[in-house]
Amino acid sequence: MAGVASLNTVSLSAPSSAAPGPSAPRGRSAAFAGTRRFPSLRAARRVVAARALDADDEWGKEPGEGVTAVAEEAAPAASEVAALKQKLKAALYGTERGLRASSETRAEVVELITQLEARNPTPAPTEALTLLNGKWILAYTSFSQLFPLLGSGTLQALVKVDEISQTIDSENFAVQNCIKFSGPLASSSVSTNAKFEIRSPKRVQIKFDEGIIGTPQLTDSIVLPEKFEFFGQNIDLTPLSGIFTSIENAASSVAKTISGQPPLKIPISSDKAGSWLLTTYLDDELRISRGDGSSIFVLFKEGSTLLI
Repeated sequence: MAGVASLNTVSLSAPSSAAPGPSAPRGRSAAFAGTRRFPSLRAARRVVAARALDADDEWGKEPGEGVTAVAEEAAPAASEVAALKQKLKAALYGTERGLRASSETRAEVVELITQLEARNPTPAPTEALTLLNGKWILAYTSFSQLFPLLGSGTLQALVKVDEISQTIDSENFAVQNCIKFSGPLASSSVSTNAKFEIRSPKRVQIKFDEGIIGTPQLTDSIVLPEKFEFFGQNIDLTPLSGIFTSIENAASSVAKTISGQPPLKIPISSDKAGSWLLTTYLDDELRISRGDGSSIFVLFKEGSTLLI
């Protein structure tokens, strides 16, 4: 019995009855007194990031990693601009460069222009002279005074504007505006030569110094239909073919004589013969500019698919 009592005494005095030491946290069991606390969530994130950097340093990043995400973001932006340009082209169809545009069409065009200007890929056009350089065909304008000769309805029936263009020579800081028109028997052109100065990343000042009236090119071929309908009656013009053949021969002779003459050049010396132009959108096929009197100009680069 004495041995049993000794065994019980040993069992009761085992470490399970140890009292907490003076360094143990208040309210915690002594069993957790010496354990390490778990790191915070922020510290855990730093550890994971550090391991990821170590992995990159050891193995290197996969080829194209990070570039794909940028390309995916740029692709929708490029497709969005392309869609806006096609909508603008469709809106301008049949407006005769804006002269016959209705108020609704003008509002739609202005809205599309505003959206394109907000996505301008060339924020400093005057610093991208290679893009500005070349021939630009006018597709739309709100500056109706560009066509003073076409103010009369009678003249509109006789004269047709074939092309209005602006050619920029960025090396010589020169610009030429040209209007090509044709009538029933002749075609000609009127153009102005000017110099431009860069005034800001978007703005240039233009000073005109010469006007040129092109040599009229007479039509040496008259296309005559064999028949046409007049008040419900079919009229045969075949008997008149001989007369028009004589007219064609005479016109051809006169055309050869006139076409050999040089164009008429008129110096422009007025101090007021100038204007400014602000380019608000520019890429390799489209240019949008704003000028005096809140006028808008939309131009397509020669050879662009927007002209088709």
